[in-house]
Amino acid sequence: MPGPIVVDAGASRALNIVGEKLTVLASGDQTGSYEVFHQLGAEGSGPPPHHHPWDEAFYVIRGAVTFGMGDQELVALPGTFVHIPGGTTHWFRFGEDGTEMVSLTSHAGAAAMFAEFDREIAPDKPDIAKLVEIAGRHGATIGAPKG
Repeated sequence: MPGPIVVDAGASRALNIVGEKLTVLASGDQTGSYEVFHQLGAEGSGPPPHHHPWDEAFYVIRGAVTFGMGDQELVALPGTFVHIPGGTTHWFRFGEDGTEMVSLTSHAGAAAMFAEFDREIAPDKPDIAKLVEIAGRHGATIGAPKG
């Protein structure tokens, strides 16, 4: 059974994921199941439509972020909680003056994928083919399901 996890401010390096700064607060390896992230994004940044097997939840701390989930779209302001079930195609865009939020996944997978994005994809010139390839290795798919 995993022990307590304490992350001091500044103790972790933020990963650069195509214009978004993402800090892994707790990985699946540390918790034995779920993962927790702190996300900061400049206006207009955010992932393309994608889906993955894990549930994902977001809590907006500062700014506004537009979420797309299937056919639904909404603007989430500070204090808004958004839960996206695994397998749901979704995306988000950080709003004016940037956004800060905390996110959680229902099981491991995202932290390793984000670390690989940070290592292999230049933040200023994203290689979409490489993004798709890395996501696929971690059980995620960029784009809507075929069918």
